[in-house]
Amino acid sequence: MRPLLAVSNAIDFINEKLGGICNWLVLAACVVSAGNAMIRYAFGYSSNSWLELQWYMFAVFVMFGASYTFKKNEHVRVEILYLLLSERGQLWLDLIGTLFFLIPSCLLLAYLSWPFFMQAYSVGEISSNAGGLIRWPIKAVVPVGFVFLALQGVSEVIKRMAALKGYVMIDAKYERPLQ
Repeated sequence: MRPLLAVSNAIDFINEKLGGICNWLVLAACVVSAGNAMIRYAFGYSSNSWLELQWYMFAVFVMFGASYTFKKNEHVRVEILYLLLSERGQLWLDLIGTLFFLIPSCLLLAYLSWPFFMQAYSVGEISSNAGGLIRWPIKAVVPVGFVFLALQGVSEVIKRMAALKGYVMIDAKYERPLQ
């Protein structure tokens, strides 16, 4: 189990770093958005590249932030059954759901989105807007983001298995939002 937990820790480390980058991208997107609006209204100048850069940053922090959110156990879940289960039952439900639903879905979506990226890459796709950015790099974010989410799923499966066998204690408690 120790080698698997080492793999889990490595995946967690990568997704923790991606999460930190995503946090800064949120700030950067806000600054670019505010700066673009100020320049447009103050000087009557606008650039499609700044607008597209905002979209690109949004895509990156959504797709890469998903694995970080999953790692932090702050993802959306259906809690009707979950909150009625014991802690061990919750670990089993997390394990089964991740293993049989999340990981296969993410891998399928990564596989299906790869040709979308490859087609854009092969033709050197760029934005049709004047001053727009190249498109193929941002299209790579979709399959790569799903792979990172699937990898975090693997990490969570390892941790749940280790917790069920008594090797580790994990804080997998889910707190219902107070809204």
